[in-house]
Amino acid sequence: METLKKSLPDKLVGCLQCAQRVVVLTGAGISAESGLPTFRGDGGLWKKYKADDLASLDGFLQKPDVVWEWYEYRRSIYAHARPNPGHLALAEMGKFYADFTLITQNTDGLHLAAGSENILELHGSLHRNRCHLCGKLYPEQVVSNGQVPPRCGCGGMLRPDVVWFGEPLSPSILDGALRAASEAQVFFSVGTSALVQPAASLPLAAKKRRAVLVEINIEPTPLSPAADFFLEGKASEWLTLIKEVLQ
Repeated sequence: METLKKSLPDKLVGCLQCAQRVVVLTGAGISAESGLPTFRGDGGLWKKYKADDLASLDGFLQKPDVVWEWYEYRRSIYAHARPNPGHLALAEMGKFYADFTLITQNTDGLHLAAGSENILELHGSLHRNRCHLCGKLYPEQVVSNGQVPPRCGCGGMLRPDVVWFGEPLSPSILDGALRAASEAQVFFSVGTSALVQPAASLPLAAKKRRAVLVEINIEPTPLSPAADFFLEGKASEWLTLIKEVLQ
């Protein structure tokens, strides 16, 4: 940790200590440290399975039982995951700032479990389901009663409350994310591939409005050239350091 302390730029420390409005965007990289697989990196899940078959409405309607079982498998993995120091550090950082927004592309619920507030889940949550016909939300675990997938009271099939490929994000959540990005004084991009839209546009929107852009990742991304500060390495280490600087 001493090496990290020496390499944290003084100018960044000053920005963080003076800022009032801070926004953080997180991707799969932060949860990888909790043992959850990423999707686009080496060994990512989408390298083993076809995304269109398992994460699209067409795939669900063609093979609803297969898709449901796939997400039950993912839930079984998530059930054993715990927030790592990066998640916990962000929860503490949120207490330091008067205006702190946490935007996440992750569906694992680990930010909520870590105690973070004001979370915008761009891609939904695996901990919820909804009816594909009437849209009714099922926030608790559902019992299949022999039906795979389980059925809603209207007769429609239940599906995970996540955003699949080809589906739009929730307008209210996206609007909230864009508004937060446009008002941020400091914007963090943490553990994201910077490839998935519209999330990938949020850091650039903040940068356009003269926010200080900080990227934390284990390797450079397409966003890196635009970042004011690129902190290469594990999110948990850098975020823990930043939390300590703020305390």
